[in-house]
Formats: sequence, C-alpha cells, structure tokens
Amino acid sequence: MSTEAIAQSIDRARRGVGVGGSGRGPRRGRSPGGRSRIATLLLFAIPSLILLVLLNLYPVLYAGQQSLRNGDLLSAGDFVGVQNYLTVVGQPQFQRAAVFTVVFTVVAVFGSWAVGLALALLLRTRIPAGGFFKVLLLLPWVVPVVVSATSWNWLVATPQSPLPILAQALGFGNVLFLADPLLAQILVCVFKVWISFPFMMMMMASALAAVDVNVYEASKVDGASSWQTFRQITLPMISRSTFISWILMTIFSVNDFPTIFLLTGGGPVNATQTLVVLAYQTVFQNYQTGPGVAIAFLMTIVLVFISVLLYRQIRKVNIE
Repeated sequence: MSTEAIAQSIDRARRGVGVGGSGRGPRRGRSPGGRSRIATLLLFAIPSLILLVLLNLYPVLYAGQQSLRNGDLLSAGDFVGVQNYLTVVGQPQFQRAAVFTVVFTVVAVFGSWAVGLALALLLRTRIPAGGFFKVLLLLPWVVPVVVSATSWNWLVATPQSPLPILAQALGFGNVLFLADPLLAQILVCVFKVWISFPFMMMMMASALAAVDVNVYEASKVDGASSWQTFRQITLPMISRSTFISWILMTIFSVNDFPTIFLLTGGGPVNATQTLVVLAYQTVFQNYQTGPGVAIAFLMTIVLVFISVLLYRQIRKVNIE
C-alpha cells in the first residue's frame, strides 16, 4: 500500500468519512443559546471552584513557607530562603533518588501502556469467556495495594519464598530479589506495571471503542496491512487518549509512595528510593521539614512541566 493511499485513508478517517462517504464534517460555531448554557453552568460551578481553591491554596502556601525555613515538625525555624533547595539538589542521595524516579516512571508509563494497549486490542476480538477474562485483568488494579504488596513480598522476600526456590531449581543459585539492588529495582518496576496496566487497558479500550469501524473498512479497501492499519490509523486515532493516559500515569508514578514503601521501603541501600519516599523519610524520620518539603516542591515543578508538554501534544492532535 502506497504512502499516498495511507494518507488519504487517514484524512478520510479524521473527517469521519467511511467507504463512499461525502466528507462533510459537522458545522462549527456556537449559537447564542449555547453561550447562555455555558454561562449558567459556570455560575453553578463557581462556588465549588472557590471552595476547592481555598482548600488547596492554603496548604500549598503553608508548605511553600516551610520549604524556606529550617524548622521541624514542632517549630517553624528560621528563614533560610532557597538554601534548602540548593542543599537537597547537591546531595548524592537526592540525585540517586531522582534518577531512579525517572527510570521508575518511564517503565511504569510505557510498560503499562504497552501491556494495556495489547490487551485492549486482544479484547476487541472474540475470545472464549471474554467477560470473565476482563474481570481477571482488572484484579491487579481493584485489589488494594497493601494486599498486592504483601502477596508479592511473600513471593520473593525470603529464600523459602516460591520465586527464589524456583530460581534455585532452574540453576540460578540463591537469588534474593529484595537483597540485591538491581533485582529490587527490576522487581519494583515490574510490580508497578502489574498494578497499573488495567488502568491503561481501560483507557485504551475506551479510545478504541470510539474509532469508527468505517475507518478500518476504508483501509481494507485501500489494501492496508494489519501493521499499516495499526501504525497509520489506530495509533493516530487514539493519540489524544494516549497522551492523557501518559499524563495521568506520570503523576501516579512520581507520587506513588505505597508501592515502594510497602514492597521495599526504599531499600536495599536506598536502591529503590524515589523522591516521594525520600521526602517522607526526610520529614517524618529525620524531622527536617524544610528540605523534605523542598523535595516535594521540586517534584511538583517537574510534574507541571511534563504535563504542559503532553497537554500541548493533545492540543496539536485536536487542531490536526
């Protein structure tokens, strides 16, 4: 199939044209009645928005004030300006935690997205006991993370656990998953993908359900292969939902405290320590409120920056 034919198929898909369609899209513009309806909805939403701003603005301002002081949980301490930020950025422990946070987030986002998209495509086909299969796939997300972390800990924590016994039987020797830094990092990343892929699967399944079947019929008529249909039609058509899911999963992963803390506690030797775990340990174990809150604010700034970049991609998709 030629590139020009693929481009024509995608153009027909974006204009909502099936086989033999006219290509006339919906009219744009807002009527006066539509503007009045929007104004009414905003009027009803204003009290809730004000309440949300008040409930969230004060904690943020108070935390920002704490990040500029050298206090603890009992006293505010003296004003030190941005010294807390400079101190934590220069610490090797912060740098190691930042690197692992990036690795953990990238694996969680793209690993769970790949698995979720593959399963969403599989569920579009007719498989035996499809409904029961869907319920099973949702269990890692539905089950509380405390239960999941406890189960995984039982699987790998000690030499008498099932996976170390299996590894020894296969000739890998005495494998201690939670004692080796590299194995612990791999285990934490795999666990995060396991508990996150159902969310991605639901997001991708919803996006795929919104794609008009006439688009695929048009591609078949033009002679597109399955891979060309997936790469040139399916991925562009679900790109908006994909970027939204990436934003949400990035926020979930960077702020994911229970997954790390319940499974490894940040160990061994801080190998699986992320920034959110480091912030918790700095504030509630070392009683250094200023540096701990500074770490949290640095995380927030990075998350806002990443969210803005991905949101711009969403706007580009809407414009195109």
